[in-house]
Amino acid sequence: MAVAKYAWSGRERLGVLRVRDDVLVLHAMRWPDEIRDPAELLPPPTEVSEAEIEGALALMDTMTVGQLVGEEFRDRYTEAIAQIIEAKRGERPLPEVPEPEQPAPVLDLMAALQESVSKAKASRSEDAGPAEVHELPKPKRKAAAKSRRVRPRSGVGRRASSSATTSALWPLNAEGSAGSDDVATGTGPGER
Repeated sequence: MAVAKYAWSGRERLGVLRVRDDVLVLHAMRWPDEIRDPAELLPPPTEVSEAEIEGALALMDTMTVGQLVGEEFRDRYTEAIAQIIEAKRGERPLPEVPEPEQPAPVLDLMAALQESVSKAKASRSEDAGPAEVHELPKPKRKAAAKSRRVRPRSGVGRRASSSATTSALWPLNAEGSAGSDDVATGTGPGER
């Protein structure tokens, strides 16, 4: 048994190289961040009644097929690959691909889009009349609930408990602002 480094998917990884019978086996080692706890993948525990179990068993019995034999279980892809391999091995021409009985319908995407747009326009023009224009009511001025602004003790946006803050109050002008002084920085009239 030996620890080995190997490259896989563009990364260098660690692995354990061992000999089992007459075969070399490489076990990939995982780092702790690559391992997920399998408990998170488990479904939550649920209570299942006897009637639900019997119903599930009856459903499984009706859907069970005894043998996987028939046309719907035939692996056409593997058969076609085997035919290609045999043809190349024997240096024969490749087998012909059978043409489908009915060609698949070709969709014209632009025609479908134009039809959809015309249907949407027709449905809008039939039901709706001319557009009505309504004037919005003028906004009412809110009563001056706050006639004064509170300035933080120090610093912009600093929060302090009300018991520890002694705030200075100053009156607002007619526009609801503190005049030319900067309320955002906490400077009141004459504090610049």
